[in-house]
Amino acid sequence: MANRTKDATIISFAQRQVTLTDYFFTLPGAILIVISGDMLAFMLFENTWEITWVSLGRIAFGITGFIWLFILIPIQIRQAKLAREFVKTGSIPETYWKLCQRWNFFGTIAVILPLIVLAVMIWKPI
Repeated sequence: MANRTKDATIISFAQRQVTLTDYFFTLPGAILIVISGDMLAFMLFENTWEITWVSLGRIAFGITGFIWLFILIPIQIRQAKLAREFVKTGSIPETYWKLCQRWNFFGTIAVILPLIVLAVMIWKPI
């Protein structure tokens, strides 16, 4: 929403808030999901790696974590650095917008994968 304004000050503020939110809420939430999910699985089943739907869920969630750690967070860090600079000049460089497109693409994948995990965990298709 901040990007739609094309206002450097608003974008810079929003960029910082998104980054802080990910560090303080998304990361701890993901860690709690992994820990509690594995604890529950190990309490209910003997060898959870032999259960296809549990393994598929783990793999999809792992791919999501990989996307966040190695693609989205580095993009956010670059965007935050750019935002600190362009708030001073008022001019938003094209690099920022290209990073936004990349973030939106991989961010969409990182949202869809946990929804697939949720569906797999509910319906246990395999």
